[in-house]
Amino acid sequence: MNKILLKIKNINKAYPFLKKNLKKVLLDINFEIYQGEIISLLGVNGAGKTTLSSIIASLIPPSGGDILWEDSTIYENLLAYRRIIGFCPQNQNLDPSLTLEQNLIFQGRYYGLSKEEIKNRTEYLLKIFDLEEYAKLKVDVLSGGYKQRFSIARTLVHNPKLVILDEPTVGLDPQVRHKLWDYILFLKNEGISVLLTTHYLDEAEVLSDRVCVIDQGKIKILDTPEKLIKDLMKNNLEEVFLHLLKKEEAL
Repeated sequence: MNKILLKIKNINKAYPFLKKNLKKVLLDINFEIYQGEIISLLGVNGAGKTTLSSIIASLIPPSGGDILWEDSTIYENLLAYRRIIGFCPQNQNLDPSLTLEQNLIFQGRYYGLSKEEIKNRTEYLLKIFDLEEYAKLKVDVLSGGYKQRFSIARTLVHNPKLVILDEPTVGLDPQVRHKLWDYILFLKNEGISVLLTTHYLDEAEVLSDRVCVIDQGKIKILDTPEKLIKDLMKNNLEEVFLHLLKKEEAL
């Protein structure tokens, strides 16, 4: 396995609930993210996976625990940490008043890149993601699949080490989904780590080096799809997932 990029240590999260009570959403989450791997967070709605990915993206703070990058807490220098991550939310936040090219330029300026760096990255990303013919057009001309493709491209402007994808293919037809899989695998081939949140078990099985199943705020199991399928004697990851949930319900 490659070098460890992040260490998630004893992460807990609780929210105020019913006056003075607290609702515990995450309970003692521990795992590592390796360089150049795709790791998927799986779980039913309300399991805690979106909360966990938001904490790793530094969008919300944990109630307890820490995230270590280069063996130091990310909370000592969040600005430096945010320069090595890219976050692609489920709800697209592209600026419809700007062209694709302008969206990328704005993103580059946001991260403090030089004009030359922005120019090079913009040209490179438009080419790699097959978007050159749309460069001078505004975002709203794109179909849903192309918008999601462009959203992923935009997260790469500052050349992050970790890309967090929250349900990147939800609502897209199968052909478009499979095309986006190619771009996600491209990230891995570039040595970028990918944290993928998805409800599509076939997607997680095809793309993931490891999957992390979260249930009721706890990590239920963390391993490669192949090993889980073999150990539990199932045909695919979906059967593994359903088996784990049924086992939990029976307890």
